[in-house]
Amino acid sequence: MTDTKKSEHGAWSSRIAFILAATGSAVGLGNIWKFPYITGENGGGAFVIVYIFCVLLIGIPIMIAETMLGRRSQRNPVETMDLLTEEAGADKNWHYLGWMGVIAGLIILSYYSVIAGWASAYVLKAFTGSFFDADGVAIKKIFDDFVASPMQLIFWHSLFMVTTMLIVVRGINKGLEKAVQFLMPTLFVLLLLLVAYAMTTKSYNQGLYFLFVPDFSKLTSDSVLSAMGHAFFTLSLGMGAIMVYGSYLPKNISIAKTAILIAGADTVVALLASIAIFPIVFANNLEADSGPGLIFQTLPVAFGTMTGGWLMGILFFVMLTTAALTSSISLIEPAVAWLVESKGFSRQKACVWSGLTVWLLGLGTAFSFNSWSEVKFFDRSIFQLLDYLTANLMLPIGGFCIAIFAGWIMKQQHSEEELDMPNAESYQLWKILISYVAPAAVFFVFLHVIGVL
Repeated sequence: MTDTKKSEHGAWSSRIAFILAATGSAVGLGNIWKFPYITGENGGGAFVIVYIFCVLLIGIPIMIAETMLGRRSQRNPVETMDLLTEEAGADKNWHYLGWMGVIAGLIILSYYSVIAGWASAYVLKAFTGSFFDADGVAIKKIFDDFVASPMQLIFWHSLFMVTTMLIVVRGINKGLEKAVQFLMPTLFVLLLLLVAYAMTTKSYNQGLYFLFVPDFSKLTSDSVLSAMGHAFFTLSLGMGAIMVYGSYLPKNISIAKTAILIAGADTVVALLASIAIFPIVFANNLEADSGPGLIFQTLPVAFGTMTGGWLMGILFFVMLTTAALTSSISLIEPAVAWLVESKGFSRQKACVWSGLTVWLLGLGTAFSFNSWSEVKFFDRSIFQLLDYLTANLMLPIGGFCIAIFAGWIMKQQHSEEELDMPNAESYQLWKILISYVAPAAVFFVFLHVIGVL
C-alpha cells in the first residue's frame, strides 16, 4: 500500500461520522418502504422475531467481518479482495467477491432510484393536496396513472440520481459526511413525529399487537428467506457499501461496538416506521398485507381523510426520500472508489460514468411498470427480477462468502489485530458466529428454498 493510494482514499473525520454514514447506508427504503410491507405480508409479530434473530446471528457478525475486511485493506471492494487474498495466500478467485459487491450495489441502486423517485413525487402530490378526501379507488388511480407514465418515472428517477451524484462527487468529508450529518438527524425527528401521531390514533394498540404478538402459523420457508434477505438488504451487507465505508474507518475505532450500534439503530428505525404506519392502516380499515403498494396506495388514503393528514403526508414522504438518499450515496460509492483508485479516474469522471450506468439500467425498472409490463423473466417483471436477484440471491451469497473468508481463510492473527476486542471470549463468540452459525444459516435456508430440505 503506497502513501499515494492512502492519500487518494480518504477517511472519516470521526467515529460519529462513520456511525452516521453507515447507519444512513443501512437506513433507507428498506426500513420505511420494504420492512412494513413484508412484515404485513408475512403475518406481523412472528416475522419480526425471525428478522431480529437474523440480524443478531447473521447480520451483525457479517457486518463486523465486512467492515474489518475494508479497514484492513483501506481500498475499494475489488482491491480489498485482491490484497487480502494475497495476504492470506488464498485462491485468487476470491477476487470475484469484491466484484459481486460492486455490481450488486449498482443493480440495487438502479431500481432503488426509481422507487425513491416515487417518494420524491409523492412529496409534491401531498403538498398540492392530491390526497385530500380521496378514497381508496381515487388513490389507486393516482398511483396507477403515475406509474403508467414512463416520462414521469424517468423524470423523478433522473432527479434523484442527479441529487445522489452531486453529493458523492464532493468526496468523503465534504460530500458523504456533510450530507449524513444533516439527513440522519432530520430522518429521526420526522420519524418520531409520525410515531407521536400514530399514538393518538384509535388503533395504536392494534398496531402494536400486530407487530409484537407472534402467530407462527403464518410463517413459511419463504418468510424465513425474506427475513434473512431483508437483514442483508437493510444492513447493506454483501453489496460493497459497508466494505468501502469500513475502508475509510480509522484504526482506533472499535469495529464490533460500532457494528452493533449501527445494526441496533437500523432495527429500531424499521420498528418505529412500522409502529407509525400500522396504527394508521388499521385506524382507516386498510389492509396490512397490501404489498409494495402499502406506502403509495394505502397510506395516502389515511393522509387524505385524517386530521392533520396534509402535514403528516408531506412529512412522511419527505422522510422516505431522505432515507432513500442516505442509502443511495453508499450504493454508488464502491463503484466510484474503484474507478478512482484502480483506473485513475478523477472523482468527477467516476461519478458521471457510475451515475450514467445506474441511470440507464434504471430505465428497465421504470419501463417495467408501463411500456414493458408484459416483459417477464421467470414470471417476474424486470423490477421484480432485479429485486429478487439482489436481495434474495446476490446479497446472501455475498454475505456467505464474506463469512467463509473472514472465518476460515483470513489468518486469525490478522482478524484479531483488526477487531481488537476487549477480551478473548468476545472474539471467540464472533469467530463461532462467523465461521459456523452465519454461513450454516444462509446455506440451510437456500437448501430449503430449492427443495433439497
